[in-house]
Amino acid sequence: MWEFSLTSFLIGLLIFAGGGATVVFYRQIAENVAHGVSSYDKTKLFGLIFIGIGFLVMTNLHVTLLTLLIKSIFPGL
Repeated sequence: MWEFSLTSFLIGLLIFAGGGATVVFYRQIAENVAHGVSSYDKTKLFGLIFIGIGFLVMTNLHVTLLTLLIKSIFPGL
């Protein structure tokens, strides 16, 4: 059911690195893009979400999770 994919690993690594950079530089990003102090926590949250998505893509688990979701919604497929 699970297989390694180099393409998914590299794309997931890029998403993971982008999320990590967002968490590290959240103040600069929030001030320049998201209009200041009120969005510091939101910017960090988005970075953490991207880290989680990057991890799922890196390990190729996003395909498994989406397959389980589709099969639970449409059991006849």
